[in-house]
Amino acid sequence: MKIQHKGGLIITDLEQITQIVDQMAKPPGSLGLLESQIKKLYCCWGKLHKELNPCHLIFAADNGIAEESVVRQPQEITYLQAQNMVDGKATISCFCKKNQIPYKVIDVGIANFASVGYNRKIALGTKNFLIEPAMQLEEYNKAVATGEEMVLRAKQEKYNIISLGEMGIGNTTTSSAVLYALSDIQPDLIVGYGANKNNPEVIKRKCEVIKQGVALYKKQLYSPVDIIRCVGGFDIAAMCGAMIECARQRMPFVLDGFITAVAFACAVRMCPKVKDYVFASHLSREAGMIYALELSGIAETEVPIRAQLALGEGTGTVFAIVMLRTMLDAVWNVSKISEFESKILTIK
Repeated sequence: MKIQHKGGLIITDLEQITQIVDQMAKPPGSLGLLESQIKKLYCCWGKLHKELNPCHLIFAADNGIAEESVVRQPQEITYLQAQNMVDGKATISCFCKKNQIPYKVIDVGIANFASVGYNRKIALGTKNFLIEPAMQLEEYNKAVATGEEMVLRAKQEKYNIISLGEMGIGNTTTSSAVLYALSDIQPDLIVGYGANKNNPEVIKRKCEVIKQGVALYKKQLYSPVDIIRCVGGFDIAAMCGAMIECARQRMPFVLDGFITAVAFACAVRMCPKVKDYVFASHLSREAGMIYALELSGIAETEVPIRAQLALGEGTGTVFAIVMLRTMLDAVWNVSKISEFESKILTIK
């Protein structure tokens, strides 16, 4: 494997990276998944950065399918919570600020004439996919382009890792519909409560809507693009664009929960190279999470955190970033085996 990168120390193969990590004064492999993750991180970069400079991107949009009683919360919550994020009062805002992670809220389709954060509003939400396709191809392309733009902007601002989050009432329904169309795994296996904890009627309705919607467009669903366009959301499309641009820019990125995992399942089919740059953060309690990861080729053993999270927004990515940042610092500051052995000889 030959990795080319402008500037800095060039890493030529995985063996070299392994030697750097294995020089740490500790039993080999004793830091488990953190060791393999830091090796992958260096492979992504192609050079030995000593600092992790993360940027968290939150794509916010409304979903027309919310009209079909698949969620109990009013659609206005999307706008209010996105504004709450910008104001620094949302959960993800507090998580990011506490851990010194800059974040950006990108409005790709909130159903309010006022914009929130970065105004990239494509429409006032997607359409109800039981009536018509969620979006037109032109709208899909705009969402993808927004994801690409935000990664390029982050690269220009000298960030070296991206974490992804989303906000949008109804987006567990769109994500489940996309996963069903992508995999043919039955909705009753992948549909979770989302923001409707312990409400079996909502689960039943979501399953019905998803089956009806996918059946409606069955003859059109030839690719992930078709699937997202027909039954997906602007947030999913934007995250796909961001992930693919990360691969182009050699920028590692961190997944959050179910919705980001579904976006990744689509992105990896559009551009298999994205798998080289992805880091899973946690195993969401949403029922479809494990299926989305399996479909993408991410093993359960590659997911470091089990915390029963289901909030979204990218909250799980913050903990993964903290773990990576801690490990990266350790690689450069833990004593080397050679130094340790010299001290032992001195004592003897």
